[in-house]
Amino acid sequence: MRWTSLRLRLVVVFGAVALTAAVSASGIAYWLNRESVLSRTQTAALKEFKQEMRDKAAQLPLRPTQPELEYAAQRMAKSSGTGFSVVLIGERAEDKPVAGVSDQDEFTLDDVPQSLRTAVNERQKVTSGNTSPYHVFWQRTQRGQTPYLVGGTRIVGGGPTGYVFLSLEQEREDLNALAWSLAIATGLALIGSALLAQAAASTVLKPVQRLGDAARQLGEGKLDTRLRVSGTDELADLSRTFNNTAASLQKKIDDMSAREESSRRFVADMSHELRTPLTALTAVTEVLEDEADTLDPMIAPAVTLVVSETRRLNDLVENLMEVTRFDAGTARLVLDDVDVADQVTACIDARAWLDAVELDAERGMMARLDPRRLDVILANLIGNALKHGGSPVRVSVRSVGGELVIEVRDNGPGIPQDVLPHVFDRFYKASASRPRSEGSGLGLSIAMENAHIHGGDITAANAPDGGAVFVLRLPHDVSREPEHGDIREEGGGTQ
Repeated sequence: MRWTSLRLRLVVVFGAVALTAAVSASGIAYWLNRESVLSRTQTAALKEFKQEMRDKAAQLPLRPTQPELEYAAQRMAKSSGTGFSVVLIGERAEDKPVAGVSDQDEFTLDDVPQSLRTAVNERQKVTSGNTSPYHVFWQRTQRGQTPYLVGGTRIVGGGPTGYVFLSLEQEREDLNALAWSLAIATGLALIGSALLAQAAASTVLKPVQRLGDAARQLGEGKLDTRLRVSGTDELADLSRTFNNTAASLQKKIDDMSAREESSRRFVADMSHELRTPLTALTAVTEVLEDEADTLDPMIAPAVTLVVSETRRLNDLVENLMEVTRFDAGTARLVLDDVDVADQVTACIDARAWLDAVELDAERGMMARLDPRRLDVILANLIGNALKHGGSPVRVSVRSVGGELVIEVRDNGPGIPQDVLPHVFDRFYKASASRPRSEGSGLGLSIAMENAHIHGGDITAANAPDGGAVFVLRLPHDVSREPEHGDIREEGGGTQ
């Protein structure tokens, strides 16, 4: 599960809310129960202690002896239902205090907190006739590891001062058991909230996941992808919107595909229809070109123009037919093992460019590719360099990282930056004011398509020292590239 996933965030939020609520509820419950348990025990013990002081300690003489105090303290402790211990403090004639305790091994006056003794003694000084003589002061304290309740009162008007000690160990154990129970309940609530969040996330996110899968399928070209719609909530509305959008997109793409297919078929049909008259025109122009020296000087320029334009039209038709084959997906590779240096030299020699091209290529560099299509690529790149950059054009061939790299560099001013992104676009010309400039605007586009069908690519850039640089990259063995499944060996025919 990714840390940024919506499912995890929902679970975390549910868990945080549940944990906060459980901890808050447990804390409040623990505090209320703690106060209730301690107050109940404290109230019962102090009430009983007060009653014992009234019934037994008040019967002692004004100045009791130590045995009398001890006897009274022991009687008070034995008759206690809460099990407290008692310390009684009396005074003799010489105003020296005398103590009596219910258990000699348990508590003494020294165990009484000084602040409680001070409060009890101050009470004696400020008590008036209409004030209860048995007001009990109390304090919770710690003796060793055991919590205790210590209470104290003094019989006003004469009599001993009494202190009570009650262990709160049982209450602490009960409260610890309650705390553990609340902690377990909090943990169970957290687990339950996580399971509930998981279930809620699955319920909410499953339609979202289906929507995501459908969107990916739609992006992959499966335009008939639709979602099953159920319910009337927002997710159902979203699914209906997706289905409507997908249907609209499918219709538009079908319409565009139909128009594109119609246009492609028109271009292909037109190109094929033009080939027959062009063949006749080409034959006639060849005859006229052979007889150009014998023609009237007034007619010769016209004949030359007809010959050049016929050839240009013939090249345009051939390029259009090649483009339609790429668009229709019928272009095929006819592979052969070729010496790349010999292939580049043959291309240059066939077009009489030897004097205008500087070739840097090591012979014996073999590659398995379609020689005819490589010739088309080289002819377009070198021809374009000669046309726009002038001679000399430098062509270098090398092998880099398992790839065949052919670089064509011209000697011109380079390619304008606004033109550079469009040099491989069909029918694109750098100057819109020169619509009849030489070339059809398809050469570089066809070169790129031929590179792509080999599994390669062509890039265009400007050299730092001036001039344009076109770099062709092709695999050494096209037949080993997995994306090229429809390949013919030499002798299988060409398109």
